[in-house]
Amino acid sequence: MMPAPVLFLLFLSIPLLEIYFLILVGSLIGALPTVLLVILTAAVGAALARHQGLATLQRLQTTLARGELPAVELFEGVILLVGALLLLTPGFITDFAGLVCLIPAARRVLALWGMRHIKTGAPPPPPGSSGSSTGREGRTLEGEFHREDD
Repeated sequence: MMPAPVLFLLFLSIPLLEIYFLILVGSLIGALPTVLLVILTAAVGAALARHQGLATLQRLQTTLARGELPAVELFEGVILLVGALLLLTPGFITDFAGLVCLIPAARRVLALWGMRHIKTGAPPPPPGSSGSSTGREGRTLEGEFHREDD
């Protein structure tokens, strides 16, 4: 997980950069064309995200039909979702980042990077332990028994 100061800086700096670039582009091409450009990128991005999402879903189903784990496809689906959300967010920086998420080769690279670097779950239990840190809960005992009736 990202530390709180890094997240705070991201949440502060990205909107400020977006406003700066919107003002800059607006001063170059005008306010109405800038607004139309932002709306156009959102519409085109949504259409591309839908198309790429359906293609990824089809690859996921094919991978499942082969009996394999669709880990890359699942990561790509998450990246597509993030890309679509970035494209729907007004601004040119988020639009660029969202379009990068929609490029299949870039999405594959991001998915493989994520699979290598994102930790899932707790570390494995030490050898010889039952995997439970609270004592006897979850312990499995193996052996033979016989009933003695009185």
